[in-house]
Amino acid sequence: MASLASTICCLALSFILKDKVSFPGSVAYLTSLRSYFSLQETAVQPGCIVSPETVKDVSATVRILMRTNRLTSGCQFAIRSGGHASFAGAANIEGGVTIDLTNLDSIVLGDDAPPVVSVGTGATWGDVYSHLQDFNLSVNGGRAAEVGIGGLTVGGGISYFGPRFGWTCDTVSNFEVVLADGSIINANDHENPDLLWALRGGSNNFGIVTRVDLQTFEQDDLWGGYVIRPISTADAQIQALAEFNNPSNYDEAASLITTFGYSGSANLLVTVNNMEYTKPVEDPRVFRPLLNLPVLTSTQRIASLTNLTAETAAHNAIGARRATATVTVESTVEAINATVQAWNASLPSVQDIPGIVWSVVMDPIPPVLYARFADHNALGLGNRHGKPLVVVELVMTWSNAEDDEAVDTAAKALVETIQDRVGKLGALDPFLYINYAAPWQQPIASYGEKSVARLREVQRKYDPYGVFTNMVPGGFKLPG
Repeated sequence: MASLASTICCLALSFILKDKVSFPGSVAYLTSLRSYFSLQETAVQPGCIVSPETVKDVSATVRILMRTNRLTSGCQFAIRSGGHASFAGAANIEGGVTIDLTNLDSIVLGDDAPPVVSVGTGATWGDVYSHLQDFNLSVNGGRAAEVGIGGLTVGGGISYFGPRFGWTCDTVSNFEVVLADGSIINANDHENPDLLWALRGGSNNFGIVTRVDLQTFEQDDLWGGYVIRPISTADAQIQALAEFNNPSNYDEAASLITTFGYSGSANLLVTVNNMEYTKPVEDPRVFRPLLNLPVLTSTQRIASLTNLTAETAAHNAIGARRATATVTVESTVEAINATVQAWNASLPSVQDIPGIVWSVVMDPIPPVLYARFADHNALGLGNRHGKPLVVVELVMTWSNAEDDEAVDTAAKALVETIQDRVGKLGALDPFLYINYAAPWQQPIASYGEKSVARLREVQRKYDPYGVFTNMVPGGFKLPG
């Protein structure tokens, strides 16, 4: 329920922005809530939702909130791009003001060669890929069509094109940002370059990103899809993952996701390979250790990126209770095996939870991905000395709200077990990928003291009064 102060803030916004502000019970309000990825976020009830249509609307919203907050001290707000983060309050706010950027969905292709594409942060990666495929172009973006531009990019961004271009944020040439005083600025190599650096991994701590300019490249169809295999292939999968991520086997066109999953309703354990090759080449050699393993079902094919990312979205439809957490391990057989064994040992703790799907998803991160532009982003990965890494995402879905605490407890226990077992091998990396992190984790602290200190300097410069720390409680904040 909205407080009196929040109600005053919403009324002030409505007076200026008219029907761009929606209230509980209205069609626009309910449509916005129902479009969140997780049921936890859908259940959060803001006092009102602002749906700006231009960057000037966003600027006006911030100015109104700042002025009204001086009188009420209660205008807390949330910033929503795609709404894909799963935990309650990540991009929504109980009783406050949610700024829903969905209508900022413009996609404009420039005239340079190759062109830069300017994308509103309310667009999705599926929108972008669909627009660009008519020009045989693409960008180094997200792997699921329904994911929004904003959150993925300012959190780093893992892409099928990552082995070739780095993190998604590394290919951003400009961010358009609304600061806490309502001013609209650009962050690029020539204007506010320190803010450009900070937004490459620093999340929502500096302003509201309203547009992202991304470098495009020529791209035709690619080979990809899902292959589901029996759990009996687990040992071979572990060996193949480590081998794939060995720098001696590096292929800039190849991307792999390996999942070990359990479905309670089906009482089924499986492994899943998402093998992508960014050229129209069937069964590329780099995947040879996997290609001869037993198959339960496969969708591998040559298709457009639009088609492949839509398939990923279909496997992860909105409207479920969801949670994620993350750890990062070195890409050795021993470390990967310890992670899988910890997951396997955790199954009895969750197998009686209705609707449970309990998975560990492994993203190999080759050194060329994280190190090539390490000085140009805030992720703090420049000192890994060429070690290949695996970003591990724990992915959980379940049926009932009464089981939220049990799932959270089991997830914390699994993270601790992985950290303990892999740590004893000397193969635990401190990095926590912010887009996979649980609310009880501290991903920005994992960037290291040097990066955090620099992020604080940038924050003091662009948000000297801490608006995006104190008035925007959602997401992950700078430590200390």
